[in-house]
Amino acid sequence: MNRPLVGALATAVLGATALAGTAGTAHAATASDAADRGAARAAAAPQLQAVAQAAPKAKAVTFAGTVALSNCSGSIVRMPNSADNDPALVMSNGHCLESGMPDPGEVVVDQPSSRSFTVLSASAGNLGTVRATKVAYATMTDTDVSFYELSSTYAQIKQRYGIKALDIATTHPVKGAGITVVSGYWKKTYSCNIDGFVHQLKEGGYVMKDSVRYTPACKTIGGTSGSPVIDTASGKVAAINNTGNENGGRCTMNNPCEVDENGKVTVRKGINYAQEIYTIPNCFGTGNKLDLGRQGCVLPKP
Repeated sequence: MNRPLVGALATAVLGATALAGTAGTAHAATASDAADRGAARAAAAPQLQAVAQAAPKAKAVTFAGTVALSNCSGSIVRMPNSADNDPALVMSNGHCLESGMPDPGEVVVDQPSSRSFTVLSASAGNLGTVRATKVAYATMTDTDVSFYELSSTYAQIKQRYGIKALDIATTHPVKGAGITVVSGYWKKTYSCNIDGFVHQLKEGGYVMKDSVRYTPACKTIGGTSGSPVIDTASGKVAAINNTGNENGGRCTMNNPCEVDENGKVTVRKGINYAQEIYTIPNCFGTGNKLDLGRQGCVLPKP
């Protein structure tokens, strides 16, 4: 898991994460090469312009809608049928619960909570706090997610802080899509693409299904757990960041492995992952109330 962080551990990890980029070199180009490339660009210009016009324009990704937990990241989210006067929801990872990580097979529903969350501005400034009344749902079985119901409505949060909740996507993520992981804990973003999907992601005794695998550019770290993964084309939350293989271990904690449909195990050191959430809106009804019996709801039940 992208481990929850506290106190000195967080400071130590932050100090260790300064990353240096490297640039590849190419063979020297000749004058003839340059002339050929210039002619090719001129010939291709109309086609390239048409492609650029057809491509969806990436939406600006900011910290608005994200929150910082005491040990993780999260976001204020709304379902397609959420109303402005509904109690707002904060989404994070199941392994970020203040009560500790749920056991494999365990599902937490309607557990009282008074946990507070720091609301961030678009530029990652601290605007204030919101507070939970309960953990509406949490599990680390098949996925890794938690939803807190807040004492504030979406309308109240918008009026108080000028912040809109993030919308959860209701379609399966797409391979190759541009994404940005937005960490409220670190006030840092990570941009890359969806590299593919994992039939089963095994980590210790936990099994997650149809997980999102990032391209290597998203070097998420402890404390980014629970960060929303924003699809840069739609601006919606496509997944929730949760884990990565830290040192090449095979299927151990902090070293998840990939298992395909035939049982083949693959270890990808340094690669990070997220969990899909597009079916979760099927589990929430009128008033943002959890209803695990609704049609299309596939979240594990208690």
